[in-house]
Amino acid sequence: MYILGIMCISSIYNMVITMDIIISNSSGEAIYEQIVSQIKSQIMSGELAEGDALPSMRALAQSLRVSVITTKRAYEELERDGFIVSQTGRGSFVKGQNREFVREAYLRQAEQLISQACEKAKTGGISAAELHELIDIFFSDN
Repeated sequence: MYILGIMCISSIYNMVITMDIIISNSSGEAIYEQIVSQIKSQIMSGELAEGDALPSMRALAQSLRVSVITTKRAYEELERDGFIVSQTGRGSFVKGQNREFVREAYLRQAEQLISQACEKAKTGGISAAELHELIDIFFSDN
């Protein structure tokens, strides 16, 4: 597992942006997906604000000790999902977010996961009350 603090200095806007990205080689999640989910989380939490410059694909790849292809794929997905905008010759920047739209996307994902949990609970003979208690425990721990 790598825990890296990445500092991005943008001469265009004279900004210094620090991003903490944790990469786990033992995770079942692809490395580019780990990068995407952590950058999305930092944008949603406000740690990265609209207009903040992200490290170049090459700089991020070097810092994380991964292939440039991996960081390119992560940035492409972030751009496709509307979290960043890339400008040729200038770099990649955090795009303004419609918070309600992003919240809706997270809600849909949560609904899918809860649906799967309910199916598993029913199969395992776990009651709705027990499942609700588990959700309360996990929700309060985070």
